[in-house]
Amino acid sequence: MTNPTPPLIHVQGLHKRYASKPILKGVQLAIGEGEVVALLGANGAGKSTLLRIIAGLMKADRGEITLGGVSMQNAGAELRRYVGLVSHAPLLYEHLSGLENLTFFAGLYDLQNSGARIEAVLQAVDLWRRRNDLVRAYSRGMQQRLAIARAILHDPPILLLDEPDTGLDLPSSHMLQSMLGHLSDNRRAILFSTHNLERAANWANSVAILTGGTITQYASPAMIDQDVWQGLQAVPRGKP
Repeated sequence: MTNPTPPLIHVQGLHKRYASKPILKGVQLAIGEGEVVALLGANGAGKSTLLRIIAGLMKADRGEITLGGVSMQNAGAELRRYVGLVSHAPLLYEHLSGLENLTFFAGLYDLQNSGARIEAVLQAVDLWRRRNDLVRAYSRGMQQRLAIARAILHDPPILLLDEPDTGLDLPSSHMLQSMLGHLSDNRRAILFSTHNLERAANWANSVAILTGGTITQYASPAMIDQDVWQGLQAVPRGKP
């Protein structure tokens, strides 16, 4: 009998507080290969905090995270090869072109013969024709698309997106949905936060509700309690 494949993302008993205010209170979450999970919650629920901790940009007060069966405490610098992140800030160099940005990040990831891969991701986000334009001349939606290209450049098995639909027009939103569908193969786990309930239902095969510092529901969109959906619809929109 073979051992079952461990989840690509496994969060156990995660706690985080800011000053005296607890934000995460024992979060438990497991996301396996091929899963696309939408993270929903009220403003200030801790969605961005949770994503940043999983990405290795912030430390939890206590708890354990394993990525592909390896503890983050033992991951070291290799973590950046394993995770792709799209955050609220584009994390791009505005004085460089789109092509120059991706060339720089390809060097950080030590990608060999990166030219073909850079062209492929720029084509995927429909920016190849604008590759030589400075990022400061890009619209917000174009910058977001370039940030997505940067996040998938090294083909990571884990993709984390913090409200990736922010600033995207309808065609760009459809492009992102198609890309997530393409990326969600049997070797990748995707976790994204969003305030758009329709996109959560259409883009994800599971929904995690973060309430009171814990994951209170984790199920397919069809199985989420309707009272919860209605409550989330009443939440004012804005940065979590």
